[in-house]
Amino acid sequence: MQTVSDPQSLREQVQAWQKNGLTVALVPTMGNLHAGHLSLIDRAREAADRVVVSVFVNPLQFGPNEDFDDYPRTLTDDERQCRQQGADLLFAPGVAVMYPGYRHGQPYLATRLQADPRLAQTFEGADRPGHFDGVVTVVAKLFHLVQPDVAVFGQKDLQQYAVLEKMVTDLAMPVRLIRTPIVRETDGLALSSRNQYLNSAERALAPSLAQTLQSVCVRIQDAPAKSASILQQASQDLQALGFQVHYFSLVALPTLQAVIDPQMPCRDDGSEFAVVVAATLGQTRLLDNRILRLS
Repeated sequence: MQTVSDPQSLREQVQAWQKNGLTVALVPTMGNLHAGHLSLIDRAREAADRVVVSVFVNPLQFGPNEDFDDYPRTLTDDERQCRQQGADLLFAPGVAVMYPGYRHGQPYLATRLQADPRLAQTFEGADRPGHFDGVVTVVAKLFHLVQPDVAVFGQKDLQQYAVLEKMVTDLAMPVRLIRTPIVRETDGLALSSRNQYLNSAERALAPSLAQTLQSVCVRIQDAPAKSASILQQASQDLQALGFQVHYFSLVALPTLQAVIDPQMPCRDDGSEFAVVVAATLGQTRLLDNRILRLS
């Protein structure tokens, strides 16, 4: 596996592969890799002949009160894991490479895209204004640099996937997106780099989020018309356990439109729905979701 930090070296290698008729998959990450990221690499290896993993902590998707400076940078360990998992190239650029002229604290100096507001200003976007603009900007630039045939993302960040899927469609980008299932700890907690911020008591309580989510999905499957009251009660239960619930919603995919009418008739066309939840435990914001079909 090669590790490069400059666009020229990246492009030369990718173009050499493509000249020989090989397909290329991209796995964009912010590093601090865990088993969830490694599952993305596995899926990328199934989907293409060569796998590029990017590691870049993107300042444009961090808000003014978020942890950009404190975000773990573990490039040496990330490189080891990528090599062991069978990646072919690791692209680890600096901020100056991705955003020439950028100065910390002055993000207006960086050219950026705007995510579709209908997708990007609800749920995570409501609490983190501008977050998804930063996401589409960095992913679009990575797509431009790598020019992959496919790109692989995790389901845990379901709203991010929907935003990126819309970007690819709107801008006619020649890349196929793949959504991979959430990887969980043995107790059900969705894997996330944020989990390391939980103290021991919080870590013991954290699986309650996934357990409540699973219970909610079973109950909604059985009685879709009661989804509003089911979600309201589940939110109250989590609050009583010590979670600060930001949202707990049934949404239609890929639009992320909330399904809020408890009398809404079930759809029988095979459409996808999801229950999405975000809750803070201590100082740590946890995300989770489950896909379901209502029939």
